Amino acid sequence: MRMRNWVAHLMTVGAVLLAACSGEGNDETSSSGSGVVNVYSHRHYDTDEELFRLFTEATGIEVNVQTASADELITRLEIEGADTEADVIVTVDAGRLQRAKERNLLQSVSSPLLLSNVPEHLRDPDGYWYGLTQRARIVVYAKDRVSPEDLSTYEDLTDPKWRGRILVRSSENIYNQSLLASMIAVHGDEAAERWAEGVVRNMARPPQGADRDQVRDIAAGVGDVAIVNTYYLGILFNGDDEADRALAGKVGVFFPNQDDRGAHVNVSGAGVTAHSPNPENARRLLEFLTDTRAQTGYAEASYEYPVKADIAWAETLTEWGDFRQDTLNLSVLGELNARAVMIFDRAGWR
Repeated sequence: MRMRNWVAHLMTVGAVLLAACSGEGNDETSSSGSGVVNVYSHRHYDTDEELFRLFTEATGIEVNVQTASADELITRLEIEGADTEADVIVTVDAGRLQRAKERNLLQSVSSPLLLSNVPEHLRDPDGYWYGLTQRARIVVYAKDRVSPEDLSTYEDLTDPKWRGRILVRSSENIYNQSLLASMIAVHGDEAAERWAEGVVRNMARPPQGADRDQVRDIAAGVGDVAIVNTYYLGILFNGDDEADRALAGKVGVFFPNQDDRGAHVNVSGAGVTAHSPNPENARRLLEFLTDTRAQTGYAEASYEYPVKADIAWAETLTEWGDFRQDTLNLSVLGELNARAVMIFDRAGWR
């Protein structure tokens, strides 16, 4: 990930001082591992490493990070139980965070700062997890074959005009599962299943690849529209590969459902583990990651939308324009995940 110039700017304006990280210094917060917070993270970006360094600089609390896939981290917490050393789990997609909550792997935490920094729909209603960054799941289209006036809603993707033109990844992907879960929440199971069946009928090919592959295949003429996350578009359009950067001129970005509920969004987020040895340090880390300095870092370096209001977006995101987002509480995505998976299976979305 490109860190751009935001870290250098922070260092020139002085030490990182946050309400969440002031006053307590290096006071012991638990009988085990004073001055330490242990993080299990699905995120593996330079951005995160720099933010952890700044947190240590501001608080004196050392951050130890172990990375693995989201499912591996959840399984590890289950196996370790009360013997875990992990204080915080950081992962992508509210569905996974809700899964960790339902398996009793998280504890509820709250503070005025967390409640102020993270909007209600981007955090667990009971305080078990909080969003750190946002990603919108949108539609991209071939500029030479599709007019943005032809696009409107997720629901419209079942229209016969899209027959043989839609690209999307597998139903095993958590992002698609959460999108379908949002459809269930809005329309109910039967309508959500009809939607999934309609998209399957309109697919240009069987689901395959990751989000960036869908965009590349639009440019290659395999399909005309694709369902992807904004995060991956930002990486694609600003990466080191010249051919990938050229895609920005070939595909357009469209935010669905702007006249009703808004575009579907999801989060990367974090929660304090149920058996955290250092819960106070863990809470302070969550406060830091949701406050202004860290939110600015996420926005500038990783092409993600901040959760905290009034944080400037990265240039690429700004170029795509403002949009209405769906404010469905994201905990619902996890609650409806199993139903979404069953609907995908019945619809033949492989």
